[in-house]
Amino acid sequence: MATTQTIPTRLSNLQIELLKLYPYSVSEKELGDIRKILSDYFAKKIDSEMDELWEKNDWGDQTIESWKSEHIRSKSSK
Repeated sequence: MATTQTIPTRLSNLQIELLKLYPYSVSEKELGDIRKILSDYFAKKIDSEMDELWEKNDWGDQTIESWKSEHIRSKSSK
């Protein structure tokens, strides 16, 4: 069975910037460094957004404990 894949018709600003790097050949080490820079950037962004969410909702250790005992189930699509 063939799968359908959606292909974006427009590139994001990030994709455009990354495409500008195509003419340059980099070593495996440099490629690893670039991957690390990108992953560190997005990890830092996620951490910041999570901190903001926790502060906004006044969550703490008790919140985590209550989440441990929650039973969240999605409705079956059957």
